[in-house]
Amino acid sequence: MTTVVAIDGPAGSGKSSVSKAAARQLGFDYLDTGAAYRALAWRCIEEGIDTFGPTDVIESLPTFEYSIGIDPDTYFVRVGSDDVTEAIRAPRVSSVVSSVARVPDVRDYMVQLFRRTIASTTKPGIIVEGRDITTVVAPDAAVRILLTASEEARMGRRSAELSGVSAEKTAQELSSRDAQDSRVVDFMNAADGVTTVDSTDLDFEQTIAAVVSLVQSSTQP
Repeated sequence: MTTVVAIDGPAGSGKSSVSKAAARQLGFDYLDTGAAYRALAWRCIEEGIDTFGPTDVIESLPTFEYSIGIDPDTYFVRVGSDDVTEAIRAPRVSSVVSSVARVPDVRDYMVQLFRRTIASTTKPGIIVEGRDITTVVAPDAAVRILLTASEEARMGRRSAELSGVSAEKTAQELSSRDAQDSRVVDFMNAADGVTTVDSTDLDFEQTIAAVVSLVQSSTQP
């Protein structure tokens, strides 16, 4: 039986990097759900689809050709034949992804996509990370974690990831992203049965160890 690990958390909490590293240690697959929303936003930009007009985005879903690598060692994101692994992290995508992600029909479509991907794993388990994973995408996951950190810590980490971007601009973008996304999902508070891992005072390796330990203790007979 596949072990599903669901990890929620705000921007800059380290969800992606920690989840990928933990999956590698556990021999699990890894699903970055945020990449799907970014890929859709990238496609809308490329094809001139109005990201602020929900109808246009919704009508584009049936022809959204998306694929992602769930092996943590061979991660990729593609839209059609285009490799967009790096392109979806560009500021122009980050600036519009929330307007796409907050459309209810888009979220419903993505939830089904994520569940199909989870079901496709052939490994002992899969770590699924993003927003509303513990409550909507995989509420019955064997392990449910809210990975969080103080706003200061999250801003510092995000600034370190983005070379050439000022700390002030990073802080503004992080706060804006959290504010927009919080209108759709609650990713700051742990739901019933969800364990909080606060990485404010933990380094990267310690945070990975905390997640791995939770998974191992929760799945041991």
